[in-house]
Amino acid sequence: MIPAQQAVDTALAAASRNGAQTIVLVTDRAEASLRWAGNSMTTNGVSTSRTTTVISIVTDDEGPRVGTLSSAEVDPELITDLVAASAEVAAAAPAARDAAPLVTGSDAPDDWDAAVPGTGAEVFGDLARSLARGFAGADQLYGFARHEVATTFLASSTGLRRRFTQPTGTVEINAKRGDASAWAGESTPDFVDVPTDSLLEQLSTRLGWAARTVELPAGRYETLMPPSTVADMMIYLGWTMSGRGAQEGRTALSAPGGGTRVGERLTDLPLTLYSDPHAFELECTPFVATGTSSETASVFDNGMDIGCVDWIRGGVINALAYPRAAAAEFGAPVAVAADNLLMTGGTASMAEMIASTERGLLLTTLWYIREVDPTTLLLTGLTRDGVYLVEDGAVTAAVNNFRFNESPLDLLRRATQAGAAETTLPREWGDWATRAVMPSLRIPDFHMSSVSQAQ
Repeated sequence: MIPAQQAVDTALAAASRNGAQTIVLVTDRAEASLRWAGNSMTTNGVSTSRTTTVISIVTDDEGPRVGTLSSAEVDPELITDLVAASAEVAAAAPAARDAAPLVTGSDAPDDWDAAVPGTGAEVFGDLARSLARGFAGADQLYGFARHEVATTFLASSTGLRRRFTQPTGTVEINAKRGDASAWAGESTPDFVDVPTDSLLEQLSTRLGWAARTVELPAGRYETLMPPSTVADMMIYLGWTMSGRGAQEGRTALSAPGGGTRVGERLTDLPLTLYSDPHAFELECTPFVATGTSSETASVFDNGMDIGCVDWIRGGVINALAYPRAAAAEFGAPVAVAADNLLMTGGTASMAEMIASTERGLLLTTLWYIREVDPTTLLLTGLTRDGVYLVEDGAVTAAVNNFRFNESPLDLLRRATQAGAAETTLPREWGDWATRAVMPSLRIPDFHMSSVSQAQ
C-alpha cells in the first residue's frame, strides 16, 4: 500500500488529464478493540483500512455536475480507474443544486508529509488492569472498548491541501447482578485517565438500587435525565437542524406560515447548544470533509473552515445549518456543524437534583430511538438497563422499562432545571457521535407512553 499522500497525488495527476475539477479524500484508519464477558477478557484485535474518495465536477451549459465514487481498494493501479469512473458518473449526473466555487489553497500544511499515526492493543493497558480488579467482584461484567485513529487527507485540483488526525475511543460496560443490569459508558480520545473504577462503582450503586423493584404503569412522570440520555435526544436534534428543510416547511424548525423558528425562545433556562471543532478534549475535524452532499453539507465546501456555531443560545434558537449555496439562496449565514455537540446552562449536580425530588424517575439510558414525526421531531424509544424510582430525595427502587414518546425540542421547552455540563457518551448514538458535553435535565412530565417488556 502506497502512502496516503502518494495516493492523493496519483489521483490528482490522473484527474488533470480528463479536465474535470477534482477533490480527493483519502482516509487511513487504524482500529483496536477489546471485549470482555462474564468477568473474563474474550477477544482483542487490531485492523487497518483505507478509503479513497474521488469527487469529479464536470461543468457544461446547465452548470456543474458531480460524480462521487469511493473505494476500499489499496492497489495503486486502481486509482486511475476510480478517477475515470468518477468523471463518467459526473457527466451523467443532473446539475448540482448546491454548486459553489471550490475552496482554493496554495500551501500544504506543515504535517502533510508526516507518517500516519496508528493504534494498538497496548492503548487498553490501564483499562484492562482496572477491569481485572472488577472481575474479582461479585457482579458480572460485560463490555467493549474501541479505539480508532483516522487520518484524512483532502486535496483538490484548485491547489487545496488539508490534513487532520481524529482519535476516537469509547468504553461501554454492562454489569449484572441477579436479574438486574446497568450500563455506563465513557468517551476518550486516547484512553488516558479513563475513570474505570468510578464507572464500576457507579454500576455497583445502581445494581444496589435494584435490590427492590416496583412496577409502575405508563404515564407522565417527573424525570431526571442524566447527561447520557440528554445527549441521545440532543444529538438527534442536531442532526435535523437543516436550514433548507426548515425553510421549505418540512421540519420541526419550520415556522407556521413560512420561514424558520430562528429567534424563537424555547426555554427560560440559560441553555446554549453548540458545536466547536476546537472544544477542549472534544477536538474534531476543523474543515469540511465530505464525499457526498446533503442538506447540511456540500462537496463544494470541502476544505472550508468550520467554526463554533451556537445552534441554541441562552434558550433561543439561534442558527440552522446552511452550506454556502443554501446560505446564498436563503440569505442566511453559512453554518456547518462540527462533529461534536455541547450544551451548557446549569450548575446542579445529579446528587443535588435527586435530593430535591419528592417523587420521580431517574432515567439512566435510552435505546432504540426512532423518529415518529419529522414535523414535530417526535421520537420514540425504549428505556433499558436502569430506570429508578426517586422518593423523598433518595433512590429507593428500580422500576420496569417503558416505551417513551418525546421531542427534544419539547424537552427543552418543558425542562425546569439543568445540571452542570459533563462530558458524556450517548448510548444509542455512541457508535456515531462520541464527542458530547451535556447537562442533566429535570422534565416535570416525561411521557412514558407504554410499559415495555424489554429486559
